Amino acid sequence: MNLFRKRAAVRIAIVSLVLASIASPISWFVARENAEESIIAQAIEEVGRLLHHHDAIELTGPGAEDHATKAAHTIAGGLFDIAEIYNNSGVMLAESMTPEGERIEGMLPTHQKPDYHQASYESISTSNGSWAMRVFVPLRNHFNVPSEPITGYFEGVRIVPEWQKTQILNNSLLTSIIVGLASLLCGLTIYPVVIHLSAENERKSREVLDSHVSMMEALGRAISKRDSDTGIHNYRVAWMSALIGEKLGLKGSAMQSLIAGSFLHDVGKIGIPDAILLKPGRLDEEELRVMRTHVEQGMGIVSGMGWLDGAADVVAGHHEKWDGTGYPNKLSGENIPIAARIFAVADVFDALCSKRPYKAPMDLEKVMKILEEDTGTHFDPQVMAVFKPMSEEIHGLLEQATEENARQLLEKEVRLHFDL
Repeated sequence: MNLFRKRAAVRIAIVSLVLASIASPISWFVARENAEESIIAQAIEEVGRLLHHHDAIELTGPGAEDHATKAAHTIAGGLFDIAEIYNNSGVMLAESMTPEGERIEGMLPTHQKPDYHQASYESISTSNGSWAMRVFVPLRNHFNVPSEPITGYFEGVRIVPEWQKTQILNNSLLTSIIVGLASLLCGLTIYPVVIHLSAENERKSREVLDSHVSMMEALGRAISKRDSDTGIHNYRVAWMSALIGEKLGLKGSAMQSLIAGSFLHDVGKIGIPDAILLKPGRLDEEELRVMRTHVEQGMGIVSGMGWLDGAADVVAGHHEKWDGTGYPNKLSGENIPIAARIFAVADVFDALCSKRPYKAPMDLEKVMKILEEDTGTHFDPQVMAVFKPMSEEIHGLLEQATEENARQLLEKEVRLHFDL
């Protein structure tokens, strides 16, 4: 299992557990509330039927108290353990209770004189461990017509029996377990989908990235067709720049830009006339001016190409110098992008160490002496401090290296930093 799959598994598991831990208590609470409301709805319906049966809805006149008493005695012992009936002024007309009701009556919280317009209930846990539900019902000739005038009030207390309490709690617990398992199952179902989509996205990203690298190499080969020294030079300096960049802590897109920019640093030479580009001797002032335009032409090639935009730092700045005497913008110090400062060291080192039609390769000691003399003027001292301990090993690897050898060295860095 790779790192992404481990992370995805851990994160999905955490989210699933969090959802389960939140959803399960909520579902337990909702299930219990629904059970209570179902019991109360059934009880209110039964109260309405019995009150109508005993003519205890219109609680006025000389017979109101007698009717209320009969209704209260009938209701108590059925679905309720305490039954109280009031007239529309809130005066109690009748009260009846079972022995269980008498035991808990003193444990119930007191309440105000009836004066409400909608049915409601409250769940009460008494000091002796009983679970009671107290119901408040305004009486009307038609219970379900709120616009009708209130003729009285019914208040009842039902002690939930142990069997029903167990049933409610068990059903609520079962509901919460099912919801929790559903949350976990959802996570298990999502995981393979996420992995599949990620793998597909990764595959397509690699294909795009691979095409980008291939395009970079194609541009490099196009340059080398015009300048036979450029091919192996591109591979060598891009590889050296990557090694220096690693020592300096460059990663991700910064390293990718460094490699691409180093490989394509001279891409603008495509636009330089052969008479100047291939001239064996020293260039005169006008020819030198034309040659220097390769920086601007290179910027025109890499700019606006999306992923190659990062290469612009090296393409634009590889002829700048630490002391500000370079071209084309005469940048100095840390105003020069770090990628261009890294490349400058690799570029001059390779140029001095390599055999060219107009010169023989220099030995390592002489090359490093030149680089050290130019440190602080041409080169960034920090980059040189990192490069100096590496120079001997790099020189040994490249001294007899062919273009294919150099290409293979760079390919390892490309695969490492481009995730290929």
